Formats: sequence, structure tokens, C-alpha cells
Amino acid sequence: MSALSFDHIHLRCPSPEATALWFEEMLGAEVIRSMQQGQPRVDLKLGGINIFLLPEGKDAAPAPSAPYLGIDHFGFSVTGLDAYVAKLKAKGVTFTMEPNEPRPGIRICFIRGPENISIEILERFPV
Repeated sequence: MSALSFDHIHLRCPSPEATALWFEEMLGAEVIRSMQQGQPRVDLKLGGINIFLLPEGKDAAPAPSAPYLGIDHFGFSVTGLDAYVAKLKAKGVTFTMEPNEPRPGIRICFIRGPENISIEILERFPV
């Protein structure tokens, strides 16, 4: 059997353009615009991850209230967490958890993305 490798995340959002702009301005994502089946499509490339932005659609359920089952957040690693956090704060990013060390070898923080998306920014250290 072949080994799996990670390919992409789909994010449903009311406005793919507005969501793409936030990820581009705040986190430096590459925005990729194309056409799919005659419709405009907006995707992102961030931290080596493909993030496909889908309009919410008429039959989409509202986002659940925390706590809930399913994907809770996604995380990106960085070198130099404190400097990165300072840049994010200067841009006005909302932090839901300030940088802290939950265990030896890792420092984490959480930010709130568009549509209340929870995003972890972390830095790992050798222990």
C-alpha cells in the first residue's frame, strides 16, 4: 500500500476574497486565483500547505460553537516566535492565547483568523 502524504485543507467562508486577503496580509500567504468549471476560485499556499477557499453555499450549516467534535485548529511553526508575534500584533491580529510554554521544547500561541478560525503559531526547541 502507498504511504499517504498531506495535500490540502478546504475552508468554507462567506467571502473567499476577503479570507484570502486576511491570510495574505497577516500571515504572508500566496494567493492563487484561477477558474474552475467557469467559476472564479481562490486558493492559498501557506507554510507549504494548500488551503482551498470555498464559498459557503446556500446549504452550509453555521459554524459550531466550541467545544465541538471535528477539526479544532491548524498550526504553523516558525523560528523566532517572539519576533513573529510582535509583527502580528503590529498588524492588529487578535490573540486568543498569548505565547506560553505548555511543556519543555515548545512555545505556542493562538490567533483568531477570519470567521473565527483558530490558528496556532508555535516554535519547537530541542530538549
